Amino acid sequence: MKNLCIIPCGKKKIWDVFPGSGPVYAKDAYQGVLHKKCREYARRNGYGWTILSAKHGFLHPNDIVPENYDTGFHFPKEQIISDDSLTRQWNEKGFYQIKTIILLTGKKHETVIRRVIPNLHHYEWKTPLKGCRGIGEMLQRLNHL
Repeated sequence: MKNLCIIPCGKKKIWDVFPGSGPVYAKDAYQGVLHKKCREYARRNGYGWTILSAKHGFLHPNDIVPENYDTGFHFPKEQIISDDSLTRQWNEKGFYQIKTIILLTGKKHETVIRRVIPNLHHYEWKTPLKGCRGIGEMLQRLNHL
């Protein structure tokens, strides 16, 4: 994989729609409009993608999300995944081999990414949503990319 989109998970999850759902694949867990638009952008451009979750870290589409949760990177540190765990996941999942990071998130996620990815200078960075002032603007921009 040469290009990797990092996409946000989002607050709305499958358990909000179907409360009886048990553990599900990450690709099925997240139901928000921004999340789905980001996935569509990655698919349309032939890019690989990973979900960045404040609870679970970097998720491949077929990783299992065991249950509903509500956690964000703005929560206290003891409630979110540690920077060390995120760096370890980055390496264990083989993301260090990619050439280009396409960041489809807001500023909070970008701060985390830049803090936890080793050897940042080895990657080309694309931030197509940079400068957007909110989710509405992000969705509009994704429609035109």
